[in-house]
Order: sequence, then C-alpha cells, then structure tokens
Amino acid sequence: MGLKEFFKPRKDKFLQLLIQQAEITLGGMRSLDAYMKETPDGHAASVVRAEKEADEVRRILIEDLHRTFVTPMDREDIFALSRAIDDVMDYAYSTVEEMRILDVKPNDFLRLMVGLLLEAAAEIHMAMLRLKEHPGVATEHANRAKALENRVESVYREAIAALFSGPKDVDQIMEMLKLREIYRHLSNCADRGDEAANVIHNIVVKAT
Repeated sequence: MGLKEFFKPRKDKFLQLLIQQAEITLGGMRSLDAYMKETPDGHAASVVRAEKEADEVRRILIEDLHRTFVTPMDREDIFALSRAIDDVMDYAYSTVEEMRILDVKPNDFLRLMVGLLLEAAAEIHMAMLRLKEHPGVATEHANRAKALENRVESVYREAIAALFSGPKDVDQIMEMLKLREIYRHLSNCADRGDEAANVIHNIVVKAT
C-alpha cells in the first residue's frame, strides 16, 4: 500500500498536524535566526510564541492519537516524528531563554549554527509537505536535513575547541561555561532534527 492510500481524506489529519508542527517550528527557527543577527526582544518573543503554538498542536495530535484506533501510519512513527519536531522547537526556545538569562551575546559560531538549523527546519518542513504525494522527494529533503545536521556538529566541535584554546582568566572562564551550554542546546537541536529525518525515512520505507 502506497502513501496515497495511507492518507485518505479522513485519515490524513495526523499528516496535517505534523505539517503544522513543522511549519510553526520553521517560523520559530526564522525568529531565532533573526535574534542571532539583531537580538531585539521582539524576535525572542516570537520564538517563545512559536514554542507555545507548537506545544498546542502536539497536544492535539497526541489526544487524537489516543482516540484513533487505526492510524494512517504506525502510531509509534507519528508519535516519534511529532516529538522530534517538538524537541527542535523546544531547544530553539531554551537557547533564547538561556541567552537572555545568562546575558550571552550572539557570536559567529552561534549565527552559523542557527543558520544551518534554519535550513534543516526548512528541509523537514518540505519533506512533510511532499510525504503524501511524492515520498521519494520527501526522502531527498530528509537526506538534506541529515547532511545539515552533520555540518552543525562540525561547527559545534570547532566552537568548543575555540572556547578552550589559550589562557583564560576567571571572567573568560565564566563566559566559556555559558557559551558551552548554549552550543550544547543547538547541538541537541540538530540531533532532534536528524531524528525527525530518520522517522520520515522509516515512514516512506514502510509504506512503499
């Protein structure tokens, strides 16, 4: 049975909710990217708002999942994909919140990592849009998201190495610890995007 058969008009509500989650997350990542470039409170507030909107959509999806006996794809895949996309948005939110609390200013590493994460979020969103009608194209977008995750991890390693190079005084050490925590949030964000891409692959393989 192909994906078109899976997603009958009355059965594709889960796909629509997943697309909505991915769309909100993409918007949240755009706001995070803007925050890294300009850091006004308006962009931070947009990230926070996106996180709350994404949580609401996930709550609806989970409630519908509990109420639905037969799902268009494995319920474990629906749950895992929703959770992974939600985690991407959660890490974007925690990045902004901790940068504000710890008074961390954006640097080139942060801007580069977030720029790559924004591209990955766009690929996941496109994969979700293509999943029903063009699963092969969805897989290509998922592959691109995974490649971007690898690039984020490479930048993350460079950023960590730069933190610990050369002598440091007490103030610099404190700044190092703050930045390391922020870098870790973005690395985790990339990991969750990679997991979303993996689940998309699983869905396509099972349905074709």
